Amino acid sequence: MLHFNKELNKYSFLKLATQIAEKHHTNVFLVGGFVRDLILNRESSEMDFLILGDGIEFANSLAESLGIKTVAVYKNFGTAHFSYENLDLEFVGARKESYHSTSRKPIVASGSFSDDISRRDFTINTLAISLNENDFGTLIDLYSGLNDIYGRIIKTPIDPLITFNDDPLRIMRAFRFASQLNFIVSPEVMEAATQLRNRLTIISQERITDELLKILASEKPSIGLKLLQNSGVMEIIFPEFSNLAGVDQRKDYHHKDVFLHTCIVVDNTAKVSNNIWLRVAALLHDIAKPQTKKFVEEIGWTFHGHDEIGARMTKGIFKKLKFPMANLDYVQKLIRLHLRPIALAKEEVTDSAIRRLIVDAGEDLDDLITLCRADITSKDPNRVSKYLDNYEQVMKKVFEVLEKDKLRSFQSPVRGEEIMKICNLQPSKKVGEIKKAIEDAILDGKIGNNYDEAFNYLLTIKDELLKGEK
Repeated sequence: MLHFNKELNKYSFLKLATQIAEKHHTNVFLVGGFVRDLILNRESSEMDFLILGDGIEFANSLAESLGIKTVAVYKNFGTAHFSYENLDLEFVGARKESYHSTSRKPIVASGSFSDDISRRDFTINTLAISLNENDFGTLIDLYSGLNDIYGRIIKTPIDPLITFNDDPLRIMRAFRFASQLNFIVSPEVMEAATQLRNRLTIISQERITDELLKILASEKPSIGLKLLQNSGVMEIIFPEFSNLAGVDQRKDYHHKDVFLHTCIVVDNTAKVSNNIWLRVAALLHDIAKPQTKKFVEEIGWTFHGHDEIGARMTKGIFKKLKFPMANLDYVQKLIRLHLRPIALAKEEVTDSAIRRLIVDAGEDLDDLITLCRADITSKDPNRVSKYLDNYEQVMKKVFEVLEKDKLRSFQSPVRGEEIMKICNLQPSKKVGEIKKAIEDAILDGKIGNNYDEAFNYLLTIKDELLKGEK
């Protein structure tokens, strides 16, 4: 029998919980994710307390002993919550649950310790540690959760068909835990997820998207993405992405499975960046390939325009998945530009092409290059090495041009107000056209990125640009 006295000693306030349990003649346990992460040596910021009695009363008593003034109480569910020492502490009285077929919200009633443990989603989350005086620190394992942690497998404590039918969101959670912990999913759980995937339609989009983003935030997102695809769940929650799967072949020409390619790109991105929206851009960078796929004799498969069309599709995807729209422009920009550095890496690079890349990417240039490097998924190491070497040459040129031209926050040195004054114009589209002409001249290397050259250039082109203007 395992004991965790030593591990719990660093949380001195737990002894107060023991004293309060004795005073109230009840029992208290740590349960769920905190126990799982303790065994896995993972950091955890949450503690769930199971009380064989009134969880809210217990929470209030402990909060008072710790000098906590504010306790969040949810009477309908018999739970309470407060924060202490950078930990989120949640308290619940032991309960049993039943579900209606049209909702994942449970009907809650008081229950025993075993009732409460059996209602939990996966065996790895059924473990409990006693905080009671007579067996403080003792691990309680009713469903062989410890073996499943050591075996790195996701199972349910009861029939997975019942578990997922009661709360279909647990399907997403199964794949999310597999992705976060690098665990496998048991065949029974996988079969139940496939069979009940349509039940996810009763779940709010916000909850589904939250789980999807947690999968993307994991160390190796492809684990969860492939589970979603192989179970048929992806077709329910994100059909546009599911449609990327499949390899087409004609004669001697074939193209790689875009779904599997994208999984590798997302993993490559995750290795070097924790930016979740850069990972979303990696997820969506080839989203328009099915619509743009065309076979050209003697060339093979082409996907002309998938960058621009994909960028346009992104707004609809953001709305559907209820992603925060504040991140839309960033993701669209990376999708729209993700082929540009690849093209530059294949040819002799001009300053003009580099300037336009710098200006179009703006402050997101580094993220764009990260995405482009991640997009190299060839199995030929020589080809990968060649592309990466070319990228290094492109980036060397980028830094040279940046240093020379000071383009990071590029815009015409001659401002709109001055253009209107010199050209005798009112605010109009023509002012923007003249400003763009100056910017294009700088980007094409005709003039330098400074006020004097831009001003003189304006004087030389204004008559030509103002033809027909009154």
